Amino acid sequence: MNPLVRPPRLTPGARVAVVAPSGPVPEERLQAGLDILRGWDLDPVVAPHVLARHDELGYLAGTDEQRAADLQGAWCDPSVAAVLCARGGYGAQRMADLLDWEAMRAAGPKVFAGFSDITVLHQAFATRLGLVTLYGPAAAGVDFLKNVRAQDHLRATLFEPESVQALTTVPPGGTALIPGRARGITLGGCLSLLASDLGTPHAHPGARDGLLLMEDVGESPYRLDRYLTQLLRTGWLDGVAGIVLGSWAGCGPYGELRAVLADRLGGLGVPVVEEFGFGHGVGALTMPLGVRAELDAVSGTLTLEEPALD
Repeated sequence: MNPLVRPPRLTPGARVAVVAPSGPVPEERLQAGLDILRGWDLDPVVAPHVLARHDELGYLAGTDEQRAADLQGAWCDPSVAAVLCARGGYGAQRMADLLDWEAMRAAGPKVFAGFSDITVLHQAFATRLGLVTLYGPAAAGVDFLKNVRAQDHLRATLFEPESVQALTTVPPGGTALIPGRARGITLGGCLSLLASDLGTPHAHPGARDGLLLMEDVGESPYRLDRYLTQLLRTGWLDGVAGIVLGSWAGCGPYGELRAVLADRLGGLGVPVVEEFGFGHGVGALTMPLGVRAELDAVSGTLTLEEPALD
């Protein structure tokens, strides 16, 4: 596994497109997110179907074709420097195969950011476009709108990525589920999406030599056990260098969940750090995917060898 191409960082006045590849977005949250982006001296534009809702499947922001056209149109617009996802939800899997990846590759590198269901697209951007992406807060997400820490970390990553090369657990000095140090290329995202994306054309073939980032929301411990067991049984975790665990909001008592994580991951014999503040938790960090980094599970640090953006 090799480091991926780092897109250019943003500069004041940059145009950014907001898209909804998965679930629908409440208008008031979208407007609040746009106000934050404008406050950063960015020029946000909204894709045509961000506020749409599928006529029969209300959990989708419009049809698969509409959501794919929005993402591809934004990415291939030469005036757009970054594409930010408005939210997660569900639906990215349904539209990933409708994208013209050759046309998107020809459009050149630019910033892509989002989390949760957007894990599917993070994997595709890595395998199809060879690009570093940002697993971070959604532009219309509740936590992003209400949490200054989440806003500040995303803004620093976009404009001054060298200032956030040293990432730490929140609060600092988190817990090592399994102590040790490791180096590798970051990858990962939402655990349930990593498991459900197995075997698809755009998924990572495996986590070998990588530092795997995982988190989830609203899944009971036995379901998380199922996802981890699926990754183990398929061999997808073979050769992973280290694991970074984020938030597990709504996933049951942490003691029970921690027992599952230790049981399923302990046999890999690699460092595992827990309570790293990314994902669905409050004040989520922005985590670059596709960059070489060093993990120290005991100190709870993940140090990027170079800034996430060029």
